[in-house]
Amino acid sequence: MEQMKEKFAKLLLGEDMSGGGKGVSSALALSNAITNLAASAFGEQKRLEPMQPETKIKWRKEIDWLLSVTDHIVEFVASKQKAKDGTTMEIMITKQRTDLQMNIPALRKLDTMLLDCLDSFEDQSEISYTSQDEEGKNSRKDDKWWIPTPKVPPNGLSDATRKWLQFQKDSVNQVHKAALAINAQILTEMEVPENYIENLPKNGRASLGDSIYRSITDEYFDPDYFLSTMDLSSEHKILDLKNRIEASVIIWRRKMNAKDAKSAWSSAVSMEKREIFEERAETILLILKHRFPGIPQSSLDISKIQYNRDIGHAILESYSRIIESRAFTVMSRIEDVIQADNLAQDPSNGEVKRYPIEDPLKVSYGMNDKEDVEKLSSGDTPNSMTLLDFMGWEEGDDDAEKDMKEDQSKESDAKLVSKPPNVVTNNRVSYLDNLAGLRSPTARH
Repeated sequence: MEQMKEKFAKLLLGEDMSGGGKGVSSALALSNAITNLAASAFGEQKRLEPMQPETKIKWRKEIDWLLSVTDHIVEFVASKQKAKDGTTMEIMITKQRTDLQMNIPALRKLDTMLLDCLDSFEDQSEISYTSQDEEGKNSRKDDKWWIPTPKVPPNGLSDATRKWLQFQKDSVNQVHKAALAINAQILTEMEVPENYIENLPKNGRASLGDSIYRSITDEYFDPDYFLSTMDLSSEHKILDLKNRIEASVIIWRRKMNAKDAKSAWSSAVSMEKREIFEERAETILLILKHRFPGIPQSSLDISKIQYNRDIGHAILESYSRIIESRAFTVMSRIEDVIQADNLAQDPSNGEVKRYPIEDPLKVSYGMNDKEDVEKLSSGDTPNSMTLLDFMGWEEGDDDAEKDMKEDQSKESDAKLVSKPPNVVTNNRVSYLDNLAGLRSPTARH
């Protein structure tokens, strides 16, 4: 009770413990609290191992406290009330806001799936990590030099363990994609802050630069060819391109909505052409999102989170972001083990191999029993369900099913475009890293 009092006191004070009223908004305070709680509970997740029992208890207890705020964010809906004399009248009642009612249970299940996935590594005897002494002698030469090196048996993992590990990776990958989709949707619904708009140039050419502007506004436009001409060799350059394109989309939308011809946002270009330019820019942003899921948040996203006043959006965005970040980290650690297994089998081959499964939406986790591994090695898929089943979405749920299908179709569209050279984007910067005096101890990835 004392812990809860202290935590909610900080939220009410907006992180200004002097009580002078100079704290941040309630929305940003809650977002910061969820981000910082995740940082203290999970850290960097250097190994594939279960959370400490006391840490897991702390995480579940305190995240429940913060999420309990959403139980009281309601909206009015029409309902019918029957009186004692049999007459029926229509009245307004309150219910939890629709977006929260749909997404909070989904995110809780994704959170549980990640915890269960880590718990399943407790009895895994074939996977271990180098000790500190061994790490000093055989330090990693790649970009993850501070992460312990995974060890597998001299001849590699057994077939059953190898398939089980691939199932774990596919499971976490589905969690990552679901959290990413929710996070992207919430950011889309957030209003664009006025101070972001005020700092924009008044035309798309100034934002994009002459070369990019000509490419996007050319009569014949091919996103594949466009991206092949861009320098995407580093995370900074990818983020800069994303910032420029997002700014141009906002500019073109403002110009299309400008009613006053004398307004600074008025445009000599027809509305039809502006719509075409915006659609092309959105296509580029979608491809960048699928190709480089690990890049930091854009200037527009940072500004939206900082100035957002909708508490429901703040909670959904921060909770989905930390689940996305954790899933990304766990997938990276699983890939390290798969690569160690590949090297054990063939020292000349260090690439990560994929072991295909029957259905890309199959989710299997928590297979600790020997019977499960034996069934898996024989070709069966025990304890598996589709992501739709696990999230509690029925086949008749048109909205949920439609969202999933749209996500799959977008992903397949992005895959049609040839992929440029890979860019290492392991260190993801939190939006709080860019806010003065509000630095967060965690990064997104």
